[in-house]
Amino acid sequence: MSKHALQLTDAEMRDFVINGYVKVKPDFPPSFHQNIYEQLDAMFETGNLGNNVLPLIPEMQEIFDHPIVHGAMQGVLGSDYVMHPHRYCHYNPEGSDGQGFHKDTYEGDEQIRRHRCRWTMAFYYPQDVTEDMGPTAVLPGSQYYETGDSAHEQPDLSLCGEAGTVTIVHYDLWHRATPNQSDKKRYMVKFLFSRLDEPQTPAWKSDTANWHNDGESEHPEMWESLWDWYYGKQNGTANGVSHTEIETLIETLDSDNERDRLNAAYRLGRVGAAAVPTLKQALHGTSDAIRNYAGYALSLTGAPAVPTLIDALQATNDAVRGTAAYTLADMGKTAQEAMPALTRAAQDTSEWVRRHATEGLGLIGQQVSDEIDLSKTVQVLTNGLHDDYYWIRDNAARSLAKLGARSEPAIPTLVAQLEDENRYVRFHAALALKQIQTPEAQDALFNHLFTSRWCELTTRGTPY
Repeated sequence: MSKHALQLTDAEMRDFVINGYVKVKPDFPPSFHQNIYEQLDAMFETGNLGNNVLPLIPEMQEIFDHPIVHGAMQGVLGSDYVMHPHRYCHYNPEGSDGQGFHKDTYEGDEQIRRHRCRWTMAFYYPQDVTEDMGPTAVLPGSQYYETGDSAHEQPDLSLCGEAGTVTIVHYDLWHRATPNQSDKKRYMVKFLFSRLDEPQTPAWKSDTANWHNDGESEHPEMWESLWDWYYGKQNGTANGVSHTEIETLIETLDSDNERDRLNAAYRLGRVGAAAVPTLKQALHGTSDAIRNYAGYALSLTGAPAVPTLIDALQATNDAVRGTAAYTLADMGKTAQEAMPALTRAAQDTSEWVRRHATEGLGLIGQQVSDEIDLSKTVQVLTNGLHDDYYWIRDNAARSLAKLGARSEPAIPTLVAQLEDENRYVRFHAALALKQIQTPEAQDALFNHLFTSRWCELTTRGTPY
């Protein structure tokens, strides 16, 4: 049964595209959150249980099932998203100094960051949090910046709020715990979520398909291209520009100013086919930084860039092949013709090429029509479940989950990976079995879950 959702508006989605967060509050009574707060207090008497905080306090699931939270999550991650098994209660004690601004690493994956939102974090407060209590703070709009210098040009915003406040943030948003100058402890429980389906239509209550930036001018073309992606529009919007302007934009990719580099990359992406030859040179150049920005531009260029990127998968330079695989993955359905090349790249000698190609096979393959045979792709992803690098195994399992029923031949290997040494590979193997949905997959999944289920009621004092 599908959950009811109170959907975001166009204005709220525009704000998320620009600032990278949306704050909501479900209408539970204060006693509901007080009960969770007290259980967290009791947990810390023996230690932080980390990922097991939800099994310990299952009432918290009601927070994320609430229509207003589910609707907001659906807006930014699409109608089919999943709660990741990494959860953590962040305790900010009285008198703490807080921490510095940072971006989180990706649990279970060595993922290079993406502007298109495929992962989120949710920050939940079980108690009222005021400015002096050390709330989580964010730098709005910083999710697109790699450098601290650029991020810190954004305003420092403390996420205060009443008990029950949930802030959903783009996973790459810079954030920190602020100093707790009060005489009260502060809890914040962080949950992770990931997108399973690439956007096809807007997953919020939309009244217009066009981007309106309401006078904002910092990154207009980047924001508009991201809005179009959320809307399910095809990549690529050709704008007529001169060869001289293209050369100038390419030079700007090497600017000392990160904001200028981003704007140049997204401007080049909207040029269309005319910019591809110059971007190809940048892709094969010696500068890793310029290569990465050329990748952003080629991803936005769309179909005209696909042959160039397929060719780049044969380059002798690992970094070129890796960027090509990363960029094709980011394109989604636009890069369908690259599936055979990415299937080969998922067996590359470079672990980074394998990682990006493996992710791309799921992002693109889920949008390939049922008539197209993906048996070779499924076999390569199945082999990827045995990769020496856990983050490639994790991506292989996640991609098999995205392919759904067509991953049926992988069932025996997925069942074996339910005992992988990495906890997140185990989770995504289970998720893949759930998404395959055949009786065999469901039986294997239920057998595993009934065997491994942890009973939060069982303690040393109550062993049975």
